Amino acid sequence: MIQAVTAVAAPSDDKRWKIVNATIRRHGEASHALIETLHTVQEAFGFLDDEALEYVALRLGLPLSEVYGVATFYHYFTLKPQGEHSCVFCTGTACYIRGAGELKEQVEQEFNVAEGETTEDGKLSVLSARCLGSCGLAPAVILDGDVKGNVGSKELMTQVRKWVNE
Repeated sequence: MIQAVTAVAAPSDDKRWKIVNATIRRHGEASHALIETLHTVQEAFGFLDDEALEYVALRLGLPLSEVYGVATFYHYFTLKPQGEHSCVFCTGTACYIRGAGELKEQVEQEFNVAEGETTEDGKLSVLSARCLGSCGLAPAVILDGDVKGNVGSKELMTQVRKWVNE
């Protein structure tokens, strides 16, 4: 394992890096703090860019490939700026059978946005998750962090149109 490099300067003088550095220090700059550190970066900046991933790798003494692997493995982490609002569609079997795919397609077509992308105006991000663990609520969608079950097309589109037209 690579040794942690403590004298690494933050990528910028943005005060949010102080929050990230506090998390790193609290865990003794140990590699086991990777997920918590990535959470802190994402909470502070909204997403994980290449610069942030490189900085975390250096500070925790980890190979960049490992940091990138963790950031891309977990659904919670995003490598692109997200929209003001997010719509996460469950693509698990129960949700898919109950129409989640059609709901996602409807949002994608009406708002001209592909899965994993954000509308040009930055209002809406459309994402998917393999399973939300809410099969009894199928189809399930997470709207700005709130899990909604048995979502119908009319209810979903009303909410998303409201967001986009704000």
